[in-house]
Amino acid sequence: MKAGTSVIFLPCRDIEKTRHFYHEILGLSIEQKQGENLYIFDTGYGYWGFVQYRDGRAPLSGPQGVCLSLNLKDDQAVLQRYEELKDCCEVFREPLKHPDFPVFSFFLKDPDGYLVEYQNVWEV
Repeated sequence: MKAGTSVIFLPCRDIEKTRHFYHEILGLSIEQKQGENLYIFDTGYGYWGFVQYRDGRAPLSGPQGVCLSLNLKDDQAVLQRYEELKDCCEVFREPLKHPDFPVFSFFLKDPDGYLVEYQNVWEV
């Protein structure tokens, strides 16, 4: 059976900072709010859920952590999005061609240190 959509759930430290970053800054729409500690955001390709767990679970960020990628239509769209976000977000890496993959992208860090990538994947 093929799934209709998917949701990835990730722990966060402060759900309101996370909501602000993904909704107010990046512009992702809120698909659902469940209780006081969970938001699900629509990426246009699937859903990202962020949960401030009551057990104090740590985010999965850091050098071995998670990278969340959003695909754009071309390199110009990547550059335009970078210009829109560079002054209001922590930039991890400026736009460039990836040395190992056919990708042009840049990376931001969210409030928990998750890497958020805006990319254009070139056809090979």
